[in-house]
Amino acid sequence: MSSTSKDMFLPTSKDEMVRLGWDQADIIIFSGDAYVDHPSFGAAVIGRTLQKAGYKVAIVPQPNWRDDLRDFRKLGKPRLFFGVSAGAMDSMVNHYTANKRLRHDDAYTPGGKHGMRPDYPTIVYSSILKELYPDVPVIAGGIEASLRRVSHYDYWQDRLRPSILSDCKADMLIYGMGERTIVELAKKLENGISIQEIKEVPQTVFFSDETPSSEDIILSSYEKCLKDKRLQSLNFRHVEEESNKYKGKIIWQYTSGKWIKINPMYPPMTEEEIDATFDLPYTRMPHPRYKGKEIPAYNMIRHSVCLHRGCFGGCAFCTISAHQGKFIASRSKASILKEVENIVRMDDFKGYISDLGGPSANMYKLGGINKNICMKCVKPSCLHPSVCHNLDTDHTPLIDIYRSVDSMPGIKKSFVGSGVRYDLCMHVAKDAAVNMINRQYMEELIRNHVSGRLKVAPEHTSENVLDIMRKPSFSLFRKFKCIFDNVNDKYKLNQQLIPYFISSHPGCREEDMAELACITKNLNFRLEQVQDFTPTPMTVATEIYYSGIHPYTGEKVYTARSDRQKLEQRQFFFWYKPDAKAGIINSLKKIHRPDLIEQLYPFKRGTVRRGKR
Repeated sequence: MSSTSKDMFLPTSKDEMVRLGWDQADIIIFSGDAYVDHPSFGAAVIGRTLQKAGYKVAIVPQPNWRDDLRDFRKLGKPRLFFGVSAGAMDSMVNHYTANKRLRHDDAYTPGGKHGMRPDYPTIVYSSILKELYPDVPVIAGGIEASLRRVSHYDYWQDRLRPSILSDCKADMLIYGMGERTIVELAKKLENGISIQEIKEVPQTVFFSDETPSSEDIILSSYEKCLKDKRLQSLNFRHVEEESNKYKGKIIWQYTSGKWIKINPMYPPMTEEEIDATFDLPYTRMPHPRYKGKEIPAYNMIRHSVCLHRGCFGGCAFCTISAHQGKFIASRSKASILKEVENIVRMDDFKGYISDLGGPSANMYKLGGINKNICMKCVKPSCLHPSVCHNLDTDHTPLIDIYRSVDSMPGIKKSFVGSGVRYDLCMHVAKDAAVNMINRQYMEELIRNHVSGRLKVAPEHTSENVLDIMRKPSFSLFRKFKCIFDNVNDKYKLNQQLIPYFISSHPGCREEDMAELACITKNLNFRLEQVQDFTPTPMTVATEIYYSGIHPYTGEKVYTARSDRQKLEQRQFFFWYKPDAKAGIINSLKKIHRPDLIEQLYPFKRGTVRRGKR
């Protein structure tokens, strides 16, 4: 690790502020994550963005909320406002497994140490700050606040909760990617406008004394949703559709006797705007205060490059589009190559870029052919139930990035570590030239950018489950596997295809998991990358889990909810383990599928079946 000077970072202590000649910070950001000065860490991005706009910004990472609150006092009162973020993950996902068991580590903490942030830091931090400094505005942001901006189901408490604004003391919430919003707010506060007077800034959420317009979206109140789960389900559909529009409407929800106003998102960032975010003077290092302790999340991305923001996949269990939007904002080639040059200069760089990717690895520079059609579209996915006829799927710009990076001095090889949407690069377009380019892309990817293992996410094998997930048919994965195997054979490569699967997803029954086990066994997979479905706020799948109803069809959907039901599904991932065999056989007998027992555990000649001669 480089011995980067503390003065190159945003200050985290009074001593660092004094060395910079500051008597007072303009803005102080409290974060549940360690301070890593890197474009993948939200506090650094917001801090550097405000710094570029001319403000003095300090960061208090992982403050101690259990003691006399000295961490909340040590930098004093900011001139403009406090910013609060739980970190790069929802704190409950960070703290607990899908089975609600406490995790033993935290990837965003030095040494991976657990317990350095509370449950719901957005609520805890903002409440402390308001008690200590009641006259200073508190602005909440980050994933946790963003995805809890309206009434939402909380899996860990197993109850419907109101907008997080009802539970925390923040004056305002910013949702989504917050660079433009936070600068606009800072300017208004700088000009003497009180936080209560700021009403129209995009991507802000606050209690309002205004009256909703007839053109706005008015959700069912939190109190009504508590009594009728169907209303919560319908609310979600409105929120998702407005979040995925190019120009959404204002949304209102009545909660605890007050109106919450949710201003629509900004349009997608222009290339110039997203370049400006990534071109800020990050050190790309953890703050020296950690004295060389490893931060696992940083180790994963330290030599990686994010090419774009946004995702138009619309997967039912994913929150990316709810936070980043479905329209892709891509960086310029010059900005990407500039970041690669910065990585090459890092002391610990050995010549390998770990990931040229993004929320989805291969959506760089993709979008609608006719933008006017996109302007009117409310669909949450451009890929499901089929690839949109208006979607440009030409992977030429991405191939150019791969080859340009690999030709740079100091680069031995670049890899793609993000998940690849094979349905996107395999789509048969009307333009034969695009189809040829995309075949070249797949060969380029598999031949030159796989670090031994390529991650893809079919997620399931059942057509019904995949439809609810908004994922393509498993038959497409089979075709992609053939392409992968053929390229490996052609170039004599020994690489693995690593598929990701989810159990207990809404719509998935025990029988579906048994068939998944048989299908993947026949494809010679022994699954490693698997997980139980975890309901997280603001996804279609979570709303189904909570209400039992699909928000778009109104139909009832089965979901495994009990620990026993989830375990019975999960066990099929591990059919090859001796200690799983008895349980699987008993389960298959119970659902009357002896044919699947035979497929998973075929009887060998000469074997006497127990109970029969």
